[in-house]
Amino acid sequence: MSGLYLHIPFCKQACHYCDFHFSTSMALKSRLVEALTRELALRQDYLGPAAELTTIYFGGGTPSLLTAAELDTIFGAIHQHFRVASDAEITLEANPDDLTLAKVRELAASPVNRLSIGLQSFHEPHLRLMNRAHSAQESRAGVLRAQDAGFENISVDLIYGVPAPTHALWEADMAAAFALNVPHLSCYALTIEPDTVFGRQLKKGKFAAPPDEFVARQFEMLLLEMARYGYQQYEISNFCRPGRESRHNSAYWRGVPYLGLGPSAHSFNGYSRQYTVANNPQYVAAVLERGEVPATVETLSPQDRANEYLMTSLRTARGCDLGHLRDDLGVDVLTQRAGYLQELQVTGLATLTGTVLRLTDAGKLLADHITLELFQG
Repeated sequence: MSGLYLHIPFCKQACHYCDFHFSTSMALKSRLVEALTRELALRQDYLGPAAELTTIYFGGGTPSLLTAAELDTIFGAIHQHFRVASDAEITLEANPDDLTLAKVRELAASPVNRLSIGLQSFHEPHLRLMNRAHSAQESRAGVLRAQDAGFENISVDLIYGVPAPTHALWEADMAAAFALNVPHLSCYALTIEPDTVFGRQLKKGKFAAPPDEFVARQFEMLLLEMARYGYQQYEISNFCRPGRESRHNSAYWRGVPYLGLGPSAHSFNGYSRQYTVANNPQYVAAVLERGEVPATVETLSPQDRANEYLMTSLRTARGCDLGHLRDDLGVDVLTQRAGYLQELQVTGLATLTGTVLRLTDAGKLLADHITLELFQG
């Protein structure tokens, strides 16, 4: 099994928390779609001759800005150069304001069979604070239109830890999301990255992030409500009804090889990573004019692969198999960090069943710290 990721680096406007690569200018959009189809041809052997795509994911940016014709062009190139499984999961990220009646009908007629809709909040002041392009009313309406058009496999995104006097707004956001009855939710804590509007405002004293205790409490509330409504937490930020995991993202966390196309996209073949330049004009010029992909290749040492496995697997309900690290990568955390592993269990932050280390709910609050403690080198 293999996955394909396509980065669509265009947005109507810049969200104040976002540090992904994107442009608010659509001037290069048609040329970039052409470059994506060319890159598909250039890199058709990256995953090996026998590779079959079991997941395809359009991320961004805002992939819902693609026209029906542009999507058709990309799908045509995918099928020309790759074998696609008949039951492939094909996800497209969308903003609610793009999901007009005409748009959802277009998407329903395309090969896309899963939508990931970036709601973030149902509270108008929070949407304005984050500089989202949609309104609170559109948050709900976009999902309902997609459902009416036949989309059942829908994920919605929410952001918690947004500055507020109490937790009432977060409670209301969760209730509104549950009322939509979608099978999957992704919920992320607001993170202030330096090279964002919020990051620059924070540095100037014009934005105040809520205290860690406030954010931790909202995460605890999230876990309780998800369990009450029958959602399973299969990764720290991802929740689903039984059997409704994101197959694409789950493959990332298991270390399955994937090909990433477009500016800023990453690829992984099991032994190396490839990072494409995060610059739209440079990417288009290199691919279309010189027939080359402007990317950096990083060969991963066993230590690098061990650290990557630790970082991704510890976030999941499956946990981290320390036996795999020992037997397949030669990194014996079980022996080398026996004292720390015992401390994690005694303090109730993790369990160790056989060789599988899993974080408890308390441990998930400290996942990044625990991972860094276990990192090699």
